[in-house]
Amino acid sequence: MKIFKALSVALFSILFIKATAQTEIPKGYSKGKIVLQDNSSQSGYIKDNMKKDATINFLDEKGDKKNKYSGNDLVSVEINDSKFTCIKGDFFKVICNGELCFLQKSSDASGNVTYNGSEAIYVGGTPGKIGDYFIYDSRNNELKLVSNKTFETVTASAFAGYAPAIEKAKATQGNIAQLGEAVAIYNSRNSK
Repeated sequence: MKIFKALSVALFSILFIKATAQTEIPKGYSKGKIVLQDNSSQSGYIKDNMKKDATINFLDEKGDKKNKYSGNDLVSVEINDSKFTCIKGDFFKVICNGELCFLQKSSDASGNVTYNGSEAIYVGGTPGKIGDYFIYDSRNNELKLVSNKTFETVTASAFAGYAPAIEKAKATQGNIAQLGEAVAIYNSRNSK
């Protein structure tokens, strides 16, 4: 009888420790959610390796299953309050979302290798470098790098003659990081 009680206490302790461990965020991970290419979503814990090798590590909520995903494997990622979209293998932080998206590049997938069966395929990635800003036109799947050289032409074509957005873009005086406000104005044009 004493052995039975001792085993019961030991089993209860193990289950309690495992249950406690599942509610704690693993070291180096943050709470998050991924959307796979088939549009299914999973919640769990994410370790951000975007800048390092254009990947994330995903640990399911139970802590049982760990996977490594590249930007080619995912549609989007949410880490804490930050949202990222995946385009051509790269991760982009979403600053403003809508018909036009204002994005900041968070990874460099150029030169990464993916496999189609046993055939190696080199990913071209997207233009620009980590930290660069882009306007993404979701209607045409067009990603446009915004730089000091391209600022006027990109904003003029992206905002398609919508004066309030163009004026807001000009008011940023070339501060590309503030261009999100002009994108938000453009996206709100049909809701008035």
